[in-house]
Amino acid sequence: MKFLKILVFPIIVAILAAILQVTDQLLSPHLLPSGNHGFTWIAFQTWALYFIAGCNVKGGIKTIIAVVVGIIASIIIMNGAGWFGLLGFFAIPASLFVFVIPVICLEKVPWMDFIPGIFIGAGAFFVFMTYIPYATFGSAALTEIIYLFLGLFWGWMSITFRGMYEKAIAKYNLK
Repeated sequence: MKFLKILVFPIIVAILAAILQVTDQLLSPHLLPSGNHGFTWIAFQTWALYFIAGCNVKGGIKTIIAVVVGIIASIIIMNGAGWFGLLGFFAIPASLFVFVIPVICLEKVPWMDFIPGIFIGAGAFFVFMTYIPYATFGSAALTEIIYLFLGLFWGWMSITFRGMYEKAIAKYNLK
C-alpha cells in the first residue's frame, strides 16, 4: 500500500502534464505565428510559479500581476535599447541597468513584490521576441498571458487533486 501512496500523486501530475501538452498541440496551430510548435514551456514555468507563490488564490493573483509587470518591463527595456542606440553593443545592457532598478524596487510594493514572477514573465517575453519570427509586442504578450493562465490553472488542478487524494488516503486510513 505504501507503494501506491507514493506513486499516485506523481502519476496524477504526469497525467496533467500530458494533458497540458495535448492542449498546447491543439491550441498552438490557431494561436501562434506560422511554423511555431507551441509554448508549453511558459505554462510549465507559471505552473511552478503557482507553487512558489504559495499554491493559493493570492499567490495566483500575484503571479498574474508579476508576469504582466515582466512583460511591460521587457517592452520598456526593448524600447529603451533604442533610446540608447548610440551606445551600440552596450545599448541593451544600458537599458537593462536603467530600467531594472525600478523593477527590483517593486519588492517593496504589496501585490507587485513577487520578483521571481517578474523575471519569469520578462524572460519568456524576451525569448518570444528574440526567437519567434515576425513577433510583435502584442502577439508575444497575448501568447504569454494565455499560457500564463494555462499554467496557473494546471497548478491549481494539481493542488486540488493532491488535496482530494490526501483526503482519500486519510478517509480509508491507507498507510
